[in-house]
Amino acid sequence: MPSPDLSILIIDENRIRASIIEEGLREAGHARVAVIHDVNEVGRTIAETAPDVIVIDLENPKRDTLEHFFSLSRAIQRPIAMFVDRSDGATIEKAVEAGVSAYVVDGLKKERVKPILDMAVSRFNAFSRLTRELEEARSALEERKIIDQAKGILMKTRGLSEPDAYALLRKTAMNQNRRMVDIAQSLVTAASLLGP
Repeated sequence: MPSPDLSILIIDENRIRASIIEEGLREAGHARVAVIHDVNEVGRTIAETAPDVIVIDLENPKRDTLEHFFSLSRAIQRPIAMFVDRSDGATIEKAVEAGVSAYVVDGLKKERVKPILDMAVSRFNAFSRLTRELEEARSALEERKIIDQAKGILMKTRGLSEPDAYALLRKTAMNQNRRMVDIAQSLVTAASLLGP
């Protein structure tokens, strides 16, 4: 469950609506809540305060404003809950693509703010974990390819079996206190420089 110690930034040009969100969060136990009303100050404020979560409330979102917040969402890598009064399917799709963790249409009620914020944080964390796992899997696959290439080079040039080629790479990596993939990459690079 998200911690009540999160720092939360509320972005809302409408002071009354901003105070509804702020009150809902404070009642839910969040003490570190900041509010800005000037959307032009968003980038600087985020850089200065580095909030854990951002809540954006847009009464009548214009396409340019939404695009600005979507690009912001891609850049800052933080959970974002966005409240809008109206929307269409294409905009919702863009919000999801941009990484907005919760996109709520016509749903601004004080008692809903906390559960929506919690959901935004949970979804952001789940998405971040999946992204990290995907990157790790891609990296492992790339490393496997490089090691296989290096084994092939050793098998061809030194007449080794596959297990012996692997053992030689492993032993060399251990002796040099380097990762096996780094040894393999050096071998592949050297082989490409030396040619056929």
